[in-house]
Amino acid sequence: MKIVVNTRLLRKNQMDGIGWFTYNTLKEITKGNTGVEFHFLFDSGIDPSFIFSSNIVPHNLFPPAKHALLNVAWFEWSARRMLNKIQPDLFFSPDGILCLGWNGRQHGVIHDINFYHYPDDLKFSNRKYYNHYFPRFAKKAIRLATVSEYSKSDISKSFGIEKGKIDVVYCGINSFYHAVDRKTSEEIQSKYTNGKPFFVFIGTISPRKNLLHLMKAFELYKTASHSETKLVIVGGGMYRVDELYKFKDRSSFNRDIIFTGRLPDKELNSILASSLALVFVPKFEGFGIPLIEAMQCNVPIIASDVTSIPEVVGDAALLVDPFSVDELKNAMYKIETDPAFRSELIKKGRVRKEFFSWQKTADLLWSSIEKCF
Repeated sequence: MKIVVNTRLLRKNQMDGIGWFTYNTLKEITKGNTGVEFHFLFDSGIDPSFIFSSNIVPHNLFPPAKHALLNVAWFEWSARRMLNKIQPDLFFSPDGILCLGWNGRQHGVIHDINFYHYPDDLKFSNRKYYNHYFPRFAKKAIRLATVSEYSKSDISKSFGIEKGKIDVVYCGINSFYHAVDRKTSEEIQSKYTNGKPFFVFIGTISPRKNLLHLMKAFELYKTASHSETKLVIVGGGMYRVDELYKFKDRSSFNRDIIFTGRLPDKELNSILASSLALVFVPKFEGFGIPLIEAMQCNVPIIASDVTSIPEVVGDAALLVDPFSVDELKNAMYKIETDPAFRSELIKKGRVRKEFFSWQKTADLLWSSIEKCF
């Protein structure tokens, strides 16, 4: 059997949620199915660390698919030519983008359809691309997977896809996440926050992550509490980042809001594990991997009460309305001033995190792929 895989999001030191999903599931699937010949299609060069086993044949295709028009060229010209050459039994795409010009079996993972509900949170070209093509990808696929029951229902309802065609494969926790000792926490605070405690956000810096509301709530919290606690925002920018920096510059607490940019894995673990709490309050989320990574680090969570997030965290987070700056402000105050409550959330997180692992994700995803034959 031959399976061609879209691996364009396997980019060393540049992976976000879908990239980590791709990495962790394919590592398990390829090693566990040595009788299958996997062809990996890259777009930015072939890194040996992504060739997990001897049954993988890598290909680098031009052009790098880094925006909407190049996506069309890469999938409908370069990938289609390779598919016609290899004639695989399946084309599998862990980011949900399929090849409309190829008529063989295809399986896609659509993580969420935030672009359908919040189109203005994306660049014009991206919103047009996603909303034009993804309904077609969903219909083209012989089978789909997604990362939560919420997303399954949302894709089914929004795109008119039978629920029986969609499998749920929850995400897992990257192995490098763990709790850290007091010395490490003190070093992190000294490096980033002048020795003060801090709340942390981790994720891509984009409008749907609701960071402007988070910053407004933090400003209210600081005004009301007179606390020395700071807010650290970790992640690479995508769209409308300038409005966040402008708010920070105008804020009376601009020195208490720290943007770090993207961090290496080890540093990312240390900063998350050293925080007072993860504050993760997006307007829309298909899963939210930082939530379960915080649980792994023994860090309490403030999280949105919308879309998939309550499904993921269960009772192991303080849920708030992400559109209410007052609720966000009050949640930060409760986390800081109620150590017993904070400890209870951490205990619940230790239990909840056991539900998630990349091995489980890979097993469920492979089961979904097998249904294509």
